[in-house]
Amino acid sequence: MPFREINSKMVEAVVSPGQRMFSQRGAMLAYRGEVSFTPNLAGGQGGLMSMIGRRAAGEDTPLMTVEGSGTVLFGHGGHHVQVIELTGDTLYVEADRLLAFDGTLRQGTVFLGSQGGVMGMVRGQVSGQGLFTTSLQGQGAVAVMAHGGVIRLPITPDRPVHVDPQAYVAHHGDVRNKLSTALGWRDMVGRGSGEAFQLELSGSGAVYVQASEEKL
Repeated sequence: MPFREINSKMVEAVVSPGQRMFSQRGAMLAYRGEVSFTPNLAGGQGGLMSMIGRRAAGEDTPLMTVEGSGTVLFGHGGHHVQVIELTGDTLYVEADRLLAFDGTLRQGTVFLGSQGGVMGMVRGQVSGQGLFTTSLQGQGAVAVMAHGGVIRLPITPDRPVHVDPQAYVAHHGDVRNKLSTALGWRDMVGRGSGEAFQLELSGSGAVYVQASEEKL
């Protein structure tokens, strides 16, 4: 894994010759060695058509390609950073939460309308995610950002997890998710703006939840 957590808001990444990683623009804090940073103009998150779709929806997050030999310190906006290691499965995460990730991971863009139809799109609006989310698949590590720290909650077939949509950060594994209504749930239990929605995740995997309902 190329990332080492320096503290709760900074990670150090090892950059090796012949390999590359991606980072959010403006996330580099310092570096040692011969490292280059190049704007990613080819739509790194799923190719050109995905980039066009995101830009049309106003959800594009510019990336930098990081290459060379050395170490780089990453952090952004004082947000808490969580490193997630993938072992062949797929991570679903908002593009603007990506601090940095391995270039070996296959990137894609998922239209939320295809994950639950109209309710998938409603979920995007309720959670502040918009109409698209990013998928990263394969072997490698991802550093994601969140407000107030992150907790990992396991999801098992006999123990689904219900999450405040605005506290949701990411999930991975063989997980099904759906948005359901629960009248009064957010007023009595959650700390959101009053909409009675909850995100139910079931199957086998894990979900990452932040200690806040703030969008980055």
